[in-house]
Amino acid sequence: MTLEERAEKAVQLKTSGGYNCSQAVTAVLADQTELTEAQLKQITAGFCVGMGNLEATCGALIGAGIIAGLKTQGVGTLKFSRQIQETFKDRCGAIKCKDLKTMTDGKPLCPCEDCVRNAVMIFGEILGID
Repeated sequence: MTLEERAEKAVQLKTSGGYNCSQAVTAVLADQTELTEAQLKQITAGFCVGMGNLEATCGALIGAGIIAGLKTQGVGTLKFSRQIQETFKDRCGAIKCKDLKTMTDGKPLCPCEDCVRNAVMIFGEILGID
């Protein structure tokens, strides 16, 4: 599966109603870890609507960070997480769910679907997966 296909699958999972943003991102990147999609879905269940429904850090961004930690086995993860976060902010305009959902001209700054798509794409670009 290409990186673009992963990103679109993550959007489909998110819009299906069965996955939150963090779960959708980790599901399509599960093969980058030693955990199953089901295990990752359980781990990321609380990272929706900005980490526990507090409108804080975007769940899609958290999901990408979790996979980065698992893929790197914790070695150099901080550097990758920072790069993911900075690139995400550049593309989406913010990193907090509340800010991403702020309405301007009737549209959110960055809809959840775009956050999920961008998190997967950015992860792949920074950690070098196709």
